[in-house]
Amino acid sequence: MGSGKTTVGRQLARSLSLQFVDLDLFVEGKYRKTVLQLFVERGEEGFRELERQALCEVAEFENVVISTGGGTPCFFNNMALMNRAGITVYLQAEPEELAHRLISSRTSRPLIAGKSKEELVSFITEHLVRRERYYLSAAIVYRAGHRLRGKDVQVIVSQIEEKLRDGRKRDDA
Repeated sequence: MGSGKTTVGRQLARSLSLQFVDLDLFVEGKYRKTVLQLFVERGEEGFRELERQALCEVAEFENVVISTGGGTPCFFNNMALMNRAGITVYLQAEPEELAHRLISSRTSRPLIAGKSKEELVSFITEHLVRRERYYLSAAIVYRAGHRLRGKDVQVIVSQIEEKLRDGRKRDDA
């Protein structure tokens, strides 16, 4: 949540001349409802089932970069599915940085609506404690740090491309 998956994924796809799929937008298009509406109508469990079905569909696509929601890898056996279907990348960032990005973001996210910055940092920290074991099974772990604007996105994309080319799985910087 807020790590830059969509921003970096879109630029990575463009750089590699691949198609880009945002899983949340794919779900919204398929069900003609927003993620927030689906969460409200079906609850998190119902939404995660729809998300899983959509993930199974897009995992069959070829020549594509897929951006998933932050919870996607943590349900069912989604992370194993993603690792089998392609090369996974985890954009790792500190909770304070993620909170800053989310507060600055114009998008509505059902799990964090109405939270203060302090509540958001606490919420993100708790989620990372539970989720990071899934995230760390990604083929590439990239420490995103504070970079996420303009030329910084291109730097991240270039470094991820380098890791893809030489097979490195961890960012040692």
